[in-house]
Amino acid sequence: MFDIIGITAVFVVMIVLLRMKWHVGYVLTAASAIIFAIYLMRPAAIAATVYSAIISQSALELTVALAFIRMLEMILRENNILNVMTQAVKGVLRNKKCVLISMPLLIGMLPSIGGAYFSCPMVDESAKGLDLTQEDKAFTNYWYRHPWESILPLYPGLILATLITHVGMRKMVVLNLSYAVAMMAIGLLFCMKGVRGQFPKVGNRSYRALLSFMPFVILLVLVIVFGVKLHYALVAMVFMLMIYFRYSFTKMLEVLRYGFNREVILLILGVMLFLTTLDRSGAVVNINNYFIARHIPLMPILFVLPFVTGILTGFTLAFVGSAFPLFMSLPGLDAHSFSFAFAAGYAGVLLSPVHVCLILTRDYFKADVWGLYKKIIPAVLLYLIVPVLEYVIFRHLHP
Repeated sequence: MFDIIGITAVFVVMIVLLRMKWHVGYVLTAASAIIFAIYLMRPAAIAATVYSAIISQSALELTVALAFIRMLEMILRENNILNVMTQAVKGVLRNKKCVLISMPLLIGMLPSIGGAYFSCPMVDESAKGLDLTQEDKAFTNYWYRHPWESILPLYPGLILATLITHVGMRKMVVLNLSYAVAMMAIGLLFCMKGVRGQFPKVGNRSYRALLSFMPFVILLVLVIVFGVKLHYALVAMVFMLMIYFRYSFTKMLEVLRYGFNREVILLILGVMLFLTTLDRSGAVVNINNYFIARHIPLMPILFVLPFVTGILTGFTLAFVGSAFPLFMSLPGLDAHSFSFAFAAGYAGVLLSPVHVCLILTRDYFKADVWGLYKKIIPAVLLYLIVPVLEYVIFRHLHP
């Protein structure tokens, strides 16, 4: 019980600091310091924990992946590739329903926090002449930005989940695929009213412009089909693009500095320190033993911890980095269990009032908060049916 009270106190402090707009890296570092104090860890043990967190293979892989994701986003943005992709989608798809949802889907392929605001004007432009309320447009932009986060290996939450659980990226993506498909289908029930018609036909230029999607296609093929580790694929892609666009040495250094900025380093150090501290303190093992001794079913544990963290923080890395380590010594867990926990946490993130994408989207469209939630809440409830059914069926087939 001491461990549960202590870790709960740590979670409360984390939530308060996140609500105060502290950087996640600082929040996780502060949480680690509190755990050091609660468990009266000696200076030598603290030093060993910090050292282990810094030099870990996971820290290196996550740092490289996040840094080069930022570099990829910068290169595509500065070379107008995103705009070319948008025009290509309009010219090829033409159907206004498809184009309307493709805008946030397209921008959502890049894990940029401000990306939701970037796709807002695209949705607004695509919705001209259609019988859509501000809440309809806001929901479309918000909802269709997010199916990728469960399956696209560019997203740090998914990367961290595979590193913690040791479930391969390919397997996690396959298991999460049904969640993404469900999100895309469910969204049609809440944002397609009055949407009909087509955009003007454009010549072959649109098809040629589809070549702008090649960086994403190549990355996905390398990671999912050939099993190349994400950080290797990203490094290769970024340097290929810099060569293709004939970047000078000075420009290359600028891109590298943008990727390896202070916030990325702080984020990774904070995440790895918190994970290592939880492990070294013994809190994870003690809490798991408590659950086992009282025969608490796995399903409520796998659902509640990530869901509550997700809804309170609105941040995928937060629920993965704080809840998933607590699962690691529970008996009977497998890849399906971690996939279910990811879906539960992500449902919380989608419902969170502090989710940055929701805040930015509502602000742009000046949408009524409750009017927007009247769409989001039932959509999330429908979404949760898929992971719950999959988990129950799997546990029934493999007790």
